[in-house]
Amino acid sequence: MIDIVNKMFEIAGHDVNYDDIVGVDKWYQKYTMTVAQGEQLEEWGKKYLMRELKLRAAYAEKEMMWFSVTWGLKYSDFDEHIKSKLK
Repeated sequence: MIDIVNKMFEIAGHDVNYDDIVGVDKWYQKYTMTVAQGEQLEEWGKKYLMRELKLRAAYAEKEMMWFSVTWGLKYSDFDEHIKSKLK
């Protein structure tokens, strides 16, 4: 999980890592990422979990969904993303 957290910050363009946020209250309110960055992380994380933990693709995808819910950053462009999908 630490590797995925670190990759999340890297993809989102934040110069922090897991060690920087441990013990920091509400750290998740200080950082955001775009929907595209979130999708990039999900794809990277799926491959990472399949390689490192030997998970099947469907299970790795579920694990990344849980990661997003528990550790994921808020999307800075979520409203725009939804509006573009509804057009």
